[in-house]
Amino acid sequence: MTRVLAIEGTAWCASAAVFDSTADDVFIRSDAYQPDSGGIHPREAAEHMRSAIPSVVDSVLEEVESAYGDPIDALDAIAFSRGPGLGPCLRIVGTAARALSGALDLPLVGVNHMIAHLEIGRHRSKFDDPICLNASGANAHVLGYHDGRYRVLGETMDTGVGNALDKFTRHVGWTHPGGPKVEAHAADGEYVELPYVVKGMDFSFSGITSAAKAAYDEGVPVEDICRGLEETVFAMLTEVSERALSLTGADELVLGGGVGQNSRLREMLELMCEERGASFYAPEARFLRDNAGMIAVLGATMYEADDTIPITDSKVLPNFRPDDVDVTWRSTDSAVRTVSESDRETERAQGAEALVELEAEAKRVYKRRQSKAYRHPELDRRLRERRTRSEARLTSEARRLGVSTPVVFDIDPTRGRLEFEYVGESDLGEAITVPRVRDVGQQLARCHDAGFVHGDPTPRNVRVSDCRTWLIDFGLGYYTDDIEDYAMDLHVFEGALGGTVSNAGELIDAFESAYEEAGDERVLEQLREIERRGRYQ
Repeated sequence: MTRVLAIEGTAWCASAAVFDSTADDVFIRSDAYQPDSGGIHPREAAEHMRSAIPSVVDSVLEEVESAYGDPIDALDAIAFSRGPGLGPCLRIVGTAARALSGALDLPLVGVNHMIAHLEIGRHRSKFDDPICLNASGANAHVLGYHDGRYRVLGETMDTGVGNALDKFTRHVGWTHPGGPKVEAHAADGEYVELPYVVKGMDFSFSGITSAAKAAYDEGVPVEDICRGLEETVFAMLTEVSERALSLTGADELVLGGGVGQNSRLREMLELMCEERGASFYAPEARFLRDNAGMIAVLGATMYEADDTIPITDSKVLPNFRPDDVDVTWRSTDSAVRTVSESDRETERAQGAEALVELEAEAKRVYKRRQSKAYRHPELDRRLRERRTRSEARLTSEARRLGVSTPVVFDIDPTRGRLEFEYVGESDLGEAITVPRVRDVGQQLARCHDAGFVHGDPTPRNVRVSDCRTWLIDFGLGYYTDDIEDYAMDLHVFEGALGGTVSNAGELIDAFESAYEEAGDERVLEQLREIERRGRYQ
């Protein structure tokens, strides 16, 4: 039996909670900051935190005393959100937690706020090894457990998803938070097209926000823009979540973060998982928005694993990335799965986007981009047709350059169908070696030198045999002369390696060395810039 009192205050919500592991019961008290206009102002949020934290903590202490007796005897530990978040707010929370820990002579547990979103979903769902989509104000990323840490499989390269919606609603003149207002107005709107930006496992929201603002200024009904925002932004999040399931072989998905309260996002994720035969879980609303309950649950798990910190080492970490945390409370077994034997026997495989079937005797592969029930029909049609054309065109273009790709025999863009030469004996993820990774680096450099990107160069999109390495699935590729786009290709490949293999460092070094030999060193310099730009990096 473990009881933990926790304090949360990363940005706008002052919250305290107590978790009793025996009853699996969480008592939460919260007091959210509501700005008069605009978004969250750090100074005002800190002032709110300074006045609200004592009252929510006192309320929870009263509950502890009423239910269990003296807190000194009833509690086992004090947990607090150590980061990421606004520095002034985190410092107030950290000070309160240290004071309680010292006064009650209880161990202190420092919790990563983003991992708490994941772990509350895993705890409540009883899932064993889920992928997690975190969709909150300041964040949007997809996490998967591998080799002792939660790895960032995909993330926003600019603003968080909630902040993207808030920027539009502030432009319209609506008060914070904007997400619920977008949801309410979208119910009466018609879909309008907005930029759809998925780069492999990552996504970008800044262009969508700018386009939405411009549409509003041009007189497009705000209800239609809100509908377009929901259909576009949430389809991007759902697509990358499906890519993460496909990349890792996982069959469980949990949702975290305040934006997860949106019913359309939950509907999309549920539909996607249903189509894949995967399980989906979204916690109740009180565990989706910022709250101390999730901090208390993870704090209890960490305490039971002896993962506590001395008060002297409990400095808050505003840039606390989830992949910086050693996950002491789980085994280090890899979450990576491979294609099942039954799939090989039926010569049929389901990827993130398409169904692929093999005709063994003819050495032909038939690929069909399937309609996605979670996407708006017009968006779905546009993406399927565009990506089918891109895949055929860029596969053939790469082959003319000397890049190893399959021959394209036939294409039907309106039906999303392609016919290819069958190449390789397995994908790179099942048979990864340094020489094969070097081949990928050299072949991507050749594509970039010719002015186009692959778009989704993960190990699942590389086929290998004893003597050759092929690039496949150029559906997210496009022509560009932007160094940033080339660097994103490298970022996607390295992120996929980090989330799926144990010796990622050695492989990444070999990949970059091969790329540098064959390509432009400025691309690697830009890659370093992208890495620094990642959320809370």
